[in-house]
Amino acid sequence: MSDKLSAVDCHGRTVTVGDRVRVLGVSPDRDMDEDDAEMIAFMIGSECDVDRIDEHGLVWVSMWWSCGDGTATTAAGLTPAQIEWLGPARQAGS
Repeated sequence: MSDKLSAVDCHGRTVTVGDRVRVLGVSPDRDMDEDDAEMIAFMIGSECDVDRIDEHGLVWVSMWWSCGDGTATTAAGLTPAQIEWLGPARQAGS
């Protein structure tokens, strides 16, 4: 169902699930531990595909990390001011 939702970026451009965005800012939860807050902050400047858009218009992106214990993932829900649209959803096989 969330695949049908769209949001806008910092320039007012439409963003949909699968589109590529640049993370311009994040808002770590103040209750978050230091390691998690560091991983969230490291997302700034990265380019990510949009995983989903929630009913509040937040654009959710994820990043995968290589850790000593294997891999970890970090997901963040971002507001329009925190993202810049880079391009449309990628076609399967491209």
